[in-house]
Amino acid sequence: MAISDDDLERLRSSVSIVDVISQHVPLKRTGRNWVGLCPFHGERSPSFNVREEMGRYKCFGCGVSGDVFRFVQDFEHVDFVTAVEQLAARAGIQLTYTSGGESRERQHRKRLIESMNAAVDWYHQRLLTSPDARGARDYLRRRGLAGDVARTFRLGWAPDDWDQLSSSLGAPAEMLRETGLAFTNKAGRLQDAFRGRVMFPIYTENGEPVAFGGRILPGSPDPAKYKNSSETPIYAKSKTLYGLNWAKADIVATDQVIVCEGYTDVIGFHRAGIRRAVATCGTALTEEHVRMMKRFASRVVLAFDADKAGQGAAERFYEWEEKHKVQVSVARFPAGKDPGDLSVSDPDALREAIDRATPFLGFRLHRVLESRPLRSPEDRARMAQEAMQVVNEHPSVDVRKLYAGEVAARVGMPVNDLVAVAARGGRAVVRMAPTRQVGIAENAEFVAVSLLLQRWNDIADWLIEGLFVDDVARRAFLALADAGGALTTALAVADPEARELLERAAVADLDAEPFIEACNLIAAATRRGLARSTRFTDPDAMRESTEARQQLELLDTPASAQDAAGVLLGWLDRRGEERE
Repeated sequence: MAISDDDLERLRSSVSIVDVISQHVPLKRTGRNWVGLCPFHGERSPSFNVREEMGRYKCFGCGVSGDVFRFVQDFEHVDFVTAVEQLAARAGIQLTYTSGGESRERQHRKRLIESMNAAVDWYHQRLLTSPDARGARDYLRRRGLAGDVARTFRLGWAPDDWDQLSSSLGAPAEMLRETGLAFTNKAGRLQDAFRGRVMFPIYTENGEPVAFGGRILPGSPDPAKYKNSSETPIYAKSKTLYGLNWAKADIVATDQVIVCEGYTDVIGFHRAGIRRAVATCGTALTEEHVRMMKRFASRVVLAFDADKAGQGAAERFYEWEEKHKVQVSVARFPAGKDPGDLSVSDPDALREAIDRATPFLGFRLHRVLESRPLRSPEDRARMAQEAMQVVNEHPSVDVRKLYAGEVAARVGMPVNDLVAVAARGGRAVVRMAPTRQVGIAENAEFVAVSLLLQRWNDIADWLIEGLFVDDVARRAFLALADAGGALTTALAVADPEARELLERAAVADLDAEPFIEACNLIAAATRRGLARSTRFTDPDAMRESTEARQQLELLDTPASAQDAAGVLLGWLDRRGEERE
């Protein structure tokens, strides 16, 4: 099969190579050329040149070159005929085939796509004009999906009837069955596959409709909330991403793709002006999906609960990051809110969640570290064990070591102990040796001194000398406190050991919350004080100890933590003065 030379020349002269390439590569006019970063190799300085009047491109970095047909072939990973057909469809040019004409397979695919196009139009018009779609229109209006949004995404309505679509389209029964639009029921009649549902047409990245997702209306007795087309000759779920046809230009421009859980989430992102969101079609994320996304961007943000699938999914994500050179992050949304809701109620929160997305391992680790308060050494040991188990799932020993430091800062264990666990890899076994108890205090106190240097205003009011057990850390704290947080002054008056600790603390890279770290020291000092107070018989001292125990419980409650911390600091300070 071949395409006539006249058609090729007509198409070449009708299609702008700059328009085609700029869909995937941001281009900037420089003299007579358009210049951008090469899509075929990684580079920081643009060396990819496009000349409109010549209809050619050339990368002076990796050497690739060609015309508009070659670009589509290489970028889309398709053969020559498919590249020509895609460009012809875009330009509205009817092709003439030679050598036996268009293949039967291509002709059959075109007929299937035409049937799907007819179904999209039919469902869409039913939604816009049919009286029986009033409930669907009201539902979409409440969700912010009516009007222009419904028209842009070609939303539709499948009436709750047996065969209205099948009888209205006039397509052959075999064609309707093959596209998944209908099936033959037990009575031998052709029956519509979707009934009583809001319809979301699913397109290929090139804008060809290949499937549908349907959602029931609230109050429907149908137990299946969502229903998706089954796989067909033109639709493979593992190779299709809902919304990619609308999103790919913005994905290329930002080098970022947002992966959602549902169709309404994708539309919500677009409504909020974040037009780089896609969704899987009723399946988990697959390597085929990642491979497809990598063609457009190297940064992937997951806009769903990425921790549900557990360790097996985590290992796949890490493997894909390495294999396909992508960076996977996770967006965290306010509790109980999904992107579709936020796009209506708080679009700024939606944008902030994407801007503050954390690496996949960091997301999973923080979920463990923030899961519960740490009230005892046993709590800290258990959390260290769980956290390091998550860290050790990552294949890179360097990444594991860096996150081990974060775990150590949170649980108050020596960094070297947890780095050793990370270096071994495999199943994490964390042991707290009795001989290292002083080290635990040293580590937690080092974090406090570091935060005092780096975030004085956030922690200075919550620290006193009595919180520090280690003498070197105590002396470093006193030097810094006397200097009002000025490092140069503190270094000048500190003794050599305290000076060395201050030097290390000044450059420590910590991701810790000052008030929480201060509370950890306050709680530890309070427990030490209460342990010593058991031998007291003075009624006033016993009453104060009882109150301190009550305040210690309140320290773990966010609403009462600051008041409790203030009371306990006063109690500790008074006890320190009494000992003196």
